[in-house]
Amino acid sequence: MPARGKFITFEGLDGSGKSTQVEKLARSLRAHGLSVTVTREPGGTTAGEKIREVLLHSATSGLSPLTEMALMFASRAQHIHEVILPALAEGRVVLCDRFTDSTEAYQGGGRKVGTKAVLQMHEILCGNLQPDLTIMLDNEVAFSVERARRRNRRHKGARSDKGSERDENRFEQESRAFFGRVRHAYLAIATREPHRVHVINARGTPSETHAVIMELVRKKLKI
Repeated sequence: MPARGKFITFEGLDGSGKSTQVEKLARSLRAHGLSVTVTREPGGTTAGEKIREVLLHSATSGLSPLTEMALMFASRAQHIHEVILPALAEGRVVLCDRFTDSTEAYQGGGRKVGTKAVLQMHEILCGNLQPDLTIMLDNEVAFSVERARRRNRRHKGARSDKGSERDENRFEQESRAFFGRVRHAYLAIATREPHRVHVINARGTPSETHAVIMELVRKKLKI
């Protein structure tokens, strides 16, 4: 029976470069002969991707903070059951773009739901599953948000698999104050859990950031 795999999550503001760094790390780990599963939240499963459409589409701006949090956890619970735990059981390295820290930062901090409710939901619905390592990409709020908005403008008009227009703009429409609260919540998580969460300065080039991440992961995975 294979040894349990490693669960590595990436966190940060929209536009912080998470997706780029997940893919760079996946390529590097595969080059070292490791089996890697790349996934994301919300999403990662058929049901989760449908929930993602609801959560991120600008037309659903009227969701209450508690509804938003509940949908995030509905997607996550299925994701853990269908993708994450099976991959870990096979000894794979799971790289996930966002996990519960995102909910604590965006809904707990940004939406002012608070940390307690998020952690209670995580314990009940996720079996309190914790990443082995969380890489938190930190950048200035203004830079990250503008980068995310530029990305979504480029994607505007892009078509999904079913032919509908891709729209994942809902969070990027929020205020600077909202994203300031999100960043503050992220840094508070890192302070609370320094053994798991490592804050990486994402202000350099993607290659520079990857080099820092790879060194951290090498130590963690002993490769």
